[in-house]
Amino acid sequence: MNPDQNARLSVAPMMDWTDRHCRFFHRVMSRETLLYTEMVTAPALVRGGAMHLLDYNPEEHPVALQLGGSDPAELAEATRMAVDQGYDEVNLNCGCPSDRVQSGTFGAVLMKSPELVADCVSAMIRAAGDTEITVKCRIGVDDQDPEEVLPDFLDRVAQAGVRRFTIHARKAWLQGLSPKENRDIPPLDYDLVHRMKARFPQLHLSINGGIASLDEAEAHLARGLDGVMIGRAAYHTPADVLLAADSRIFGGRNPHHDPRDVALAMISYIERHLGQGGKLAQVTRHMLGLFAGRPGARHFKRVLSENAHRPDASARLIEEAMAALA
Repeated sequence: MNPDQNARLSVAPMMDWTDRHCRFFHRVMSRETLLYTEMVTAPALVRGGAMHLLDYNPEEHPVALQLGGSDPAELAEATRMAVDQGYDEVNLNCGCPSDRVQSGTFGAVLMKSPELVADCVSAMIRAAGDTEITVKCRIGVDDQDPEEVLPDFLDRVAQAGVRRFTIHARKAWLQGLSPKENRDIPPLDYDLVHRMKARFPQLHLSINGGIASLDEAEAHLARGLDGVMIGRAAYHTPADVLLAADSRIFGGRNPHHDPRDVALAMISYIERHLGQGGKLAQVTRHMLGLFAGRPGARHFKRVLSENAHRPDASARLIEEAMAALA
């Protein structure tokens, strides 16, 4: 893995979405795009012993673990666990606005405590060996002035040893807005993120928030940013975002050109999953948007969503769902 190269395009860590089945599905479409886990809390690993949360398929590489936490020692121990599992990167979440995260004093609320973040990443870096520690953050929270807060945050955390940041170009409102509203209501400020790249040219900065296509990603890269992270669009319209990513973003060759080939390529994975006692819907729920915008997409989605939960459902359901595709 070349971290700087792979981080030119990444799929955002999304709770309840980017599990290991989703990541494998995305990897079938792009060999190069950096994939992130859902956020895993350091307490769940260190105190709860929930090692299953670190499970992934070796074919997912390059893959990064996102950690949530605010205790330096605990985050260091969780980082050691991630390194032992072979993750290519460990990322500290300083951007999630949910109530559960706030109650644990981590996520976006950490934007208010850059000194604590610096202590956390210092401990993580010491525990990580050659594995890179990165940070995902917001431009600010609540009534903070992003023009003042963001550069100060980047400077302090960079001095602690972090070189690569992903910046969600919205404020997070910790009171009064739900996590869903925090994805849409605070206005995006892409220009601020670009100004941070001009101010900190030595840092590797990726931009996140509202980016829905490779055209938009290429535009941000052309303006000088080092990377682009795409979230909901990569999930809901994965073929549009990922099928051409390797050629357009990385200058390589796409593993597939047709979403039908992607669906067929998933069958052997699904069969293995079912053979291990898994359920079909655990995989196919991530595939519902594969043909979005294409003839037959509604039929494909309906067949999977209505039948994948049946006790006798098998991988052949994929072929049945594809029967009406043009």
